[in-house]
Amino acid sequence: MDGTLSPQSTPYVRVIDLETSDRDATRGGIVEIGWQDVAHAPDGWQLADGPRAQLTHPGGPIAPWTTSIHHITDQDVRDAPPITTIAPDILRPPARPLAFAAHRASFEQGWLRAHLPPTLMAGTGWICTYKCALRLWPDEPGHSNQGLRYSRRPAGLEKHLGNPAHRAGPDAYVTAHHLRDMLALASVEDLLQWSRQPALLVKVPHGPLRGRRIRGLATDDLERLLASPHQPGPDLAFTLRFERARRAMPDGIPALMRQLSLPFPPG
Repeated sequence: MDGTLSPQSTPYVRVIDLETSDRDATRGGIVEIGWQDVAHAPDGWQLADGPRAQLTHPGGPIAPWTTSIHHITDQDVRDAPPITTIAPDILRPPARPLAFAAHRASFEQGWLRAHLPPTLMAGTGWICTYKCALRLWPDEPGHSNQGLRYSRRPAGLEKHLGNPAHRAGPDAYVTAHHLRDMLALASVEDLLQWSRQPALLVKVPHGPLRGRRIRGLATDDLERLLASPHQPGPDLAFTLRFERARRAMPDGIPALMRQLSLPFPPG
């Protein structure tokens, strides 16, 4: 761990991770919530204290395919409190965080919105460390939470605190190391803005060109993807339009990057 900073006395971001009883929030509930704070210290951003987690009762049985991922069973949560009981202390503590963060934050946001009163989710923005990793580290071989853990090897990450994967406390701890490193390169406001926008993809995610780097596509392939009758999702559409604009206005790239709040790319 980086230190024992107290988020009660310094600005901080709270990383959240959830494990669930099903794939869909309309059919399942939350079985575990984990959190890890990243606090601003005089010498930069550091992890504050250690990761914490709480099992919660999902309100129904845990689907076997989700137990096979996180290994939390119905017996484990039989006497656990519901998420509605413990969430207020985590999401609205006396010293409010500057933001919440999660890797692919739309997942955590969706489940929490489905199972908690809207007031608990109001007033604090969310950083998606997946979207921010695509912007800040486009050349990594992958951008999953665990993929970045092993390709980037964040300083200070203690293996026993980051294991097992797919448990809420360890996953929040790993994500917090990525967030700490991002905050050395960009502000909280930058990360929040990038997180509100679609993901700026590095590679084509599906179809015949799957796995090809978007910046390396021939212009004909780029235009073909944009004109496809099968509409690309919002992330791919955003990325393709950005890449087309980048190629069309080489002298205006810095202005385009500022407009879209992107870090200036290398090369």
